[in-house]
Amino acid sequence: MIKDNIAAVRERIDAAAKRAGRDPEEIKLIAVSKTMPVEMLKEAYEAGQRDFGENRVQELVPKMEELPADIRWHLIGQLQKNKVKYISGKTELIHSVDSIGLAQFIDKEAKKRGVVSDILLEVNIAGEKSKSGFNPEEVLDAAEQISALDGVRIRGLMTVAPLVENAEDNRIYFRNLKHLYIDMQNKNMDNSMVDTLSMGMSGDFEVAVEEGATMVRVGTAIFGKRSYEIT
Repeated sequence: MIKDNIAAVRERIDAAAKRAGRDPEEIKLIAVSKTMPVEMLKEAYEAGQRDFGENRVQELVPKMEELPADIRWHLIGQLQKNKVKYISGKTELIHSVDSIGLAQFIDKEAKKRGVVSDILLEVNIAGEKSKSGFNPEEVLDAAEQISALDGVRIRGLMTVAPLVENAEDNRIYFRNLKHLYIDMQNKNMDNSMVDTLSMGMSGDFEVAVEEGATMVRVGTAIFGKRSYEIT
């Protein structure tokens, strides 16, 4: 049952936090519900889950309209500029800002609506050619430029670590992102409140917590494997 899966994941988060000498309350669980039917999200909601992550705007918007208003929605997948208008002012957090140009577009749409959009800058921490995101060497300079935008607020960093069989293989990437996160906090930029480090998924979230994650994005361990795609 989804309720039991959520409880098991939270227990694992708590144990990992305690191993690292951290307060488990510092870590927020994002239930990654992409491709999952509304009924499964309702079951997670009834189990107390309030933060949900979706990859695609065209899937997020209908779910947002059908599910309770107190859900906090996180856009965790690649965001196309022409889709920004559909979620502006409606998401808790956009995790996947991978360019200055996208940040500027989010800023423009936010100003139209008189809101401020909270964002994370996505970092391609392992330098994988198949993934988007800022290079680690450029993200802090990019953050300085983005912080000049009034319609967005930088909350921190996000990464999608490599898909590995042994979660320990990703420890170095999580550790390196944490160092960048601390450097970003020390910059004291305008229009920022750097308090969020989004890293770790079903296969490696415990290692991510040990290395400082404040958000983990867990799908399979909660909802099971995905066997279909919503079009």
